[in-house]
Amino acid sequence: MAVVLDLFSRQVIGWSMQSRIDRELVLNALWMAVWRRQPTQEVLVHSDQGSQFSSYDWQNFLKAHRLVPSMRRRRNCHDNAVAASFFQLLKRERIKRKTYNDREEARRDIFDYIELFYNPKCRHGSANGLSPVEFEKQYFQRLKSL
Repeated sequence: MAVVLDLFSRQVIGWSMQSRIDRELVLNALWMAVWRRQPTQEVLVHSDQGSQFSSYDWQNFLKAHRLVPSMRRRRNCHDNAVAASFFQLLKRERIKRKTYNDREEARRDIFDYIELFYNPKCRHGSANGLSPVEFEKQYFQRLKSL
């Protein structure tokens, strides 16, 4: 599984599940994020140092969508702390509590977790105790009122 998280709100804006960890997996997650957010300005995309993030396809996708690459430093686990925290929650609150019959059942359950619980309901200390969706909603309402 690969996810794209918005560091501002902690919202999962892109995700993908496949049987292999390859460039297609991460590109699908990034494609979902670009489709959802429709960025009009450059956006920093931080990733791990896996080969899928240094592929020509990854680099070309970043350039084509005005995304600026940033890569985790070696031996610095804090660079990916937000993603690690998300995966830890997903495993603790959902995956370890279930036994899936097949990959499709797991995909549906993880969809439910992300789209129906984590993004709209899961409260974050970094978001003033609000869910990612509510945090963004309130932020943009404040911007409009200025």
